[in-house]
Amino acid sequence: MRIALFCHSLLSDWNHGNAHFLRGVVTELAERGHEVRAFEPRDAWSLQNLVADHGEAPLREVREVYPRVDPIRYDLASLDLDEALEGTSLVIVHEWSEPELVARVGAHRARASYRLLFHDTHHRSVTDPGAMARYDLTRYDGVLAFGRVIRDLYLARRWARRAFVWHEAADVRVFRPRRGARPERDLVWIGNWGDEERTRELDAFLIGPARDLGLSARVHGVRYPDHARAALDAAGIEHRGWLPNYRAPEAFARARVTVHVPRRPYVASLPGIPTIRPFEAMACAIPLVCSPWSDAEGLFSPGRDYLVARDGDEMKRRLAALLAEPAMATELAERGRATILARHTCAHRVDELLAIAAELGVEVDRPAPAATPQRATS
Repeated sequence: MRIALFCHSLLSDWNHGNAHFLRGVVTELAERGHEVRAFEPRDAWSLQNLVADHGEAPLREVREVYPRVDPIRYDLASLDLDEALEGTSLVIVHEWSEPELVARVGAHRARASYRLLFHDTHHRSVTDPGAMARYDLTRYDGVLAFGRVIRDLYLARRWARRAFVWHEAADVRVFRPRRGARPERDLVWIGNWGDEERTRELDAFLIGPARDLGLSARVHGVRYPDHARAALDAAGIEHRGWLPNYRAPEAFARARVTVHVPRRPYVASLPGIPTIRPFEAMACAIPLVCSPWSDAEGLFSPGRDYLVARDGDEMKRRLAALLAEPAMATELAERGRATILARHTCAHRVDELLAIAAELGVEVDRPAPAATPQRATS
């Protein structure tokens, strides 16, 4: 079938984690024979920042890594929805889209036969509900929410008639172990600063432990203010700025361990949503230690797929143990990867998406998947 996807950007992952998962989903759908037409605004904020910092070369490189990903860049004022959506069976509009676009596609759906879904992968439904209420989802057939708590909010607040849980997952075509690479350092962390949403947590679970243990460590990410870069430097941690996400597997392969430090809204208000980073790290078979987050939906087996550190002191003990006991570290990493391959790949999520589409009345030319997506209706 023909599927249309509107998102902020697939070409740029500069401070834009949604590109990771969506690139994998588009690739998986295309590999199965579906035609995916992806649309992103010509003036996307992420892409503008990427080009300003690194020029046009990364845009060419990402097309080489993801040959199935070929987004159409549009100007909202001149976007012709009749042309863009001709012959589509399923349309998905991502949350980081202009409210005007969301409303226009909804109005177009009122006189079309495709099914229309809104895809939410952010914490704004909890932290900024007023902003989310600006989106007119009246004509949408449902919401794809990347966690159960988000799904339940859409239903409880009557923002949508139907909502489905659709977690992010790892694109294992790209995120896989690089077995021939040799570790060059103890620790790598890949993540952006986070608008002060995890400043204390990064100090407690990343900067402090690396400093106190004397680890050789490297951090990749953008939007680090002066005080953050100074803290990294004082701890002996190398900051290397933006790393194209598809190069993360090589960075993981060059380190012995990594950590996951979720932003505060996900810990405090959104249990069960780990965000994309731990999926990708475990897919690459690197030992992972997480600061506290509640796996309320049973995605993983904490203590088996990854270790949990309740505070900075426990993080130091966990990291020291993994670095001192390579066999234990390898066992942990392989168990994490096995769970990803069994349950959390983009192929699994495409199975879920096609099952949702079929439930909404789309003719899908494949058998029903073994895994049934979680859902609720009002």
